[in-house]
Amino acid sequence: MSPSLTVRRIAADQGAVFRELRTASLREAPYAFGATLEDALSADVASFDATAADRAVSVSTSTFILYTEGHPAGLIEAHFDDTAARRAFVCELWVAPAVRHLRGGELLVDTAGSWLAAEGATEIFAWVADANRNAMRFYEALGFNQTGEHRRVARAPEQIESLLVRHVPGTSQVSQQ
Repeated sequence: MSPSLTVRRIAADQGAVFRELRTASLREAPYAFGATLEDALSADVASFDATAADRAVSVSTSTFILYTEGHPAGLIEAHFDDTAARRAFVCELWVAPAVRHLRGGELLVDTAGSWLAAEGATEIFAWVADANRNAMRFYEALGFNQTGEHRRVARAPEQIESLLVRHVPGTSQVSQQ
């Protein structure tokens, strides 16, 4: 029998779960995120509580948690940027290595994308480090395509990341203009 996977939006009282998953992600893949493990470990526990409480109800930013057999095993952030275009992004995706083969990353991206679409997104963007070929292949397999936009990675200016986009099914390209 294969493990049961579910994804739920973070609840207001899940600051400890958020901290556990964030520190696990930074331990396992420190190169993949904007923060460092030291930042997460030195942050006040109350800051994780406040983030969870905010993201549980915000209409512009949320976190979704992957569970396998009821245990937290991954997370993703979904947010709208603060520009006039109000572009929708997924970021900070992480799935525990022991359950990656179960397609939890795909479930997280799809759930976050559905939430963004329900909030009005017609396109979903993701910045992916060019050097992270596994992440690039993962997003491309989910229907994300290169936009042609690139930038330097803030925490590692010698690296470049590319902006990928996936159109939300059932939305018209005309409505985006």
